Amino acid sequence: MADGTADPRTIHLKDYTPFPWSIDGVELTFALAPRGTRVTSRIRFRPNEGAQPAPFFLHGEDLRLVEARIDGRAVTPAVTPEGLTCEVPAGAFTWEAVVEIDPEDNTRLEGLYLSRGMYCTQCEAEGFRRITYYPDRPDVMAVFTVRIESDLPVLLSNGNPGPSGPGFAEWHDPWPKPSYLFALVAGELLAHRDSFTTMSGRPVDLAIWVRPGDEGKCAWAMESLKTSMRWDETAYGREYDLDVFNIVAVDDFNMGAMENKGLNIFNSSAVLASPDTATDANYERIEAIVAHEYFHNWTGNRITCRDWFQLSLKEGLTVFRDAQFTGDLRGRGVKRIHDAAFLRSAQFREDNGPLAHPVRPESFVEINNFYTLTVYEKGAEVIGMLRRLVGEDGYRKALDLYFERHDGQAATIEDWLRVFEDATGRDLAQFKLWYSQAGTPRVRVEESYENGTYRLDLTQTLPPSPGQPGKQPMVIPVAVGLLNPNGDEVVPTTVLELTEPRQSFTFKGLAARPVLSILRDFSAPVMLDRQASEGEAAFLLAHDTDEFNRWEAGQTLARRAIRAALDGRSIDAAWAESLRAVLRDTTLSPAYRATILARPSQEETAQALFDEGQTPDPVAIFHAHEAVDLHLARSLPDLLPALFEEGQVPGPYSPDPDAVGRRSLANAALALLSRVDDGARARAQFAAADNMTQSVAALASLLAIGKGAEELRIFHDRWGHDRLVMDKWFALQVGQARPEVAVATAERLTRHPAFDWKNPNRFRSVFGALSGNPAGFHDPTGAGYRLLADWLIRLDGANPLSAARMSSAFSTWRRLDAARQGLIAAELQRIQATPGLSRDLSEMVGRMIA
Repeated sequence: MADGTADPRTIHLKDYTPFPWSIDGVELTFALAPRGTRVTSRIRFRPNEGAQPAPFFLHGEDLRLVEARIDGRAVTPAVTPEGLTCEVPAGAFTWEAVVEIDPEDNTRLEGLYLSRGMYCTQCEAEGFRRITYYPDRPDVMAVFTVRIESDLPVLLSNGNPGPSGPGFAEWHDPWPKPSYLFALVAGELLAHRDSFTTMSGRPVDLAIWVRPGDEGKCAWAMESLKTSMRWDETAYGREYDLDVFNIVAVDDFNMGAMENKGLNIFNSSAVLASPDTATDANYERIEAIVAHEYFHNWTGNRITCRDWFQLSLKEGLTVFRDAQFTGDLRGRGVKRIHDAAFLRSAQFREDNGPLAHPVRPESFVEINNFYTLTVYEKGAEVIGMLRRLVGEDGYRKALDLYFERHDGQAATIEDWLRVFEDATGRDLAQFKLWYSQAGTPRVRVEESYENGTYRLDLTQTLPPSPGQPGKQPMVIPVAVGLLNPNGDEVVPTTVLELTEPRQSFTFKGLAARPVLSILRDFSAPVMLDRQASEGEAAFLLAHDTDEFNRWEAGQTLARRAIRAALDGRSIDAAWAESLRAVLRDTTLSPAYRATILARPSQEETAQALFDEGQTPDPVAIFHAHEAVDLHLARSLPDLLPALFEEGQVPGPYSPDPDAVGRRSLANAALALLSRVDDGARARAQFAAADNMTQSVAALASLLAIGKGAEELRIFHDRWGHDRLVMDKWFALQVGQARPEVAVATAERLTRHPAFDWKNPNRFRSVFGALSGNPAGFHDPTGAGYRLLADWLIRLDGANPLSAARMSSAFSTWRRLDAARQGLIAAELQRIQATPGLSRDLSEMVGRMIA
């Protein structure tokens, strides 16, 4: 693939054809054994009258076929590594097969595998074919009945429980589902139980299943589940539809969680929490992920995607829904700021590099490689723009029609947009380009004012991306407001629709030249090109009524300070004074003031330099950010201690929004104070901390200034028994390491007895942290590149999915200097030349090289 030629395994959207058969029912029996699980399937097929005739083919990988029958008659299919084909009757028939699989040997963590003695499945996107022979595609939906045979005490599957007894349990899911939503769990587990009464008065039994010893860490996830269920009823009118809802915490899991119908399987890190072991960020993440997976019950399960090219139909929509949920619970302004900051630092990088692709890709080799920020986060932004264009009422009307029209179906992006057109009467043909064109649009802003008339000229461009040299103009909702020179808002938020390459908008009857507040609430995922006056950012920081743009004004001032430090110039003292006025305003929430105090990421600085045609130096960027932090700490000697004290929360730990906001403000101040008090406050906080949030914040502040060795030892001795807390211990050391020791620290930790490289959480805790430490990872010697490449090659042999995802650390290599480019290119070529490389990792490396 390095030469850009088409891979013979490439799957194209344009080639989609329906499966020639429909399924009237699936019966599965599992006789569980670590090295010889026997799976018996009984599937009732009938011809799909809407499909073209084709040979009967069932997917299957790493299966040992014991026997196969059609209508009770033994048959001998033609078996390949990808599946089997067989002659079948012209009408309806029953297919039966017995296969054997080895869960203990399944290190890919796809299909049925063992996680420390617990049987677990992960079938999205194409894991079910590693369980039995089946049409493993999302548009084939069926009702499943499952029997599990094992001496293990807990035997779970999708749907509602059926008969059970010593050594067996049966489950029946009455709702048709694709195979990727199948789930099975068996093991020595304990349940944290509760119940929920739906809006129609129907009781639902809830349970969170965990290993013995973890039962005290489930209360928050359960509370989050019940809150999610009630919110979905209120906000979307969606009621849960089974008698039970189960969640299982699993240690070895490639993803955060999975929305299997009625049996959600979670990475332990996304469900277990106690004040001693989880930070505020962990609590918020658990709340959001529980909500996300629950919301999939309707946007993903009841209505699924026709094919994997439509992945954003469920993921982008559900990310948007969980963002609404978090905003309602924890503050919409702060949530919007966090989402926009993450999008700009991470997804914009994906959009502007070799891995760029549309929200709906046109082709793929390995679908696992397209579970990306573009599909999820940008997909959610597209839905947010759509809602902004049609209004809240239009959005709700369209969603009601979507659920009514497509319940029980496998839908497409076209189906999704059509319900909006039908519900609102709006033509969305041009808007659809957001799903088919890759890249981040640039919007250039020009202004003029004369005789009471203010004119705004907007120009949009969309740079070339892989496979798309030329682009068409998009529909871009640009939310603007105008402020008078005294700070009063003269024109409230107005949404301008930019649909042409260049458009002009006028505002008349203004007594004075206004100050523009543009892209309010981050109304579109675009980059602005605008020459603003020196004092405008400070003015907007003081007066803007839009929470996002007020924060953005502070970020603009911070970016100017960083640029001054990069250029060797002195930092303008007015920046700190502008911040002081806002940070002292106690009418603003502590959480919001904490976002105001935050500086842009090193990644955002690098991308901005690259967009300007410069070559970013990660080490120089690191030192510029250090200089800015030290300047800020020295410029606010009285305010930072006051903020630190204001943020102290007395009494028992609580993850409620006010307490979390106060701690975030205090810890943002602590990180800066540590640069001028040699870590004294951080050491005191670590010693006195009665919760993990305070411990981790203190330790991070110390490590960032090259201190904290004793605190690391204490942390390890105290928490060495807790796998999730130890993930923090690993990640903190690498992520906060000074550039000159980051690679050595990561290499040393791979030799630690607790480094289990086959566990995705532990691998990410080291190598995710290393790639997230730009100056350390991009060490000029190339040591970071060599270390990661060595481990990706090793990991690929056990878990190709995780290896492929971690390889994206190399995705920005083209923006670096020639020496670093050469070093990375050598490592990418070395990975590519590895014998037996998986198609997961091969595709990712090939795309980056090409």
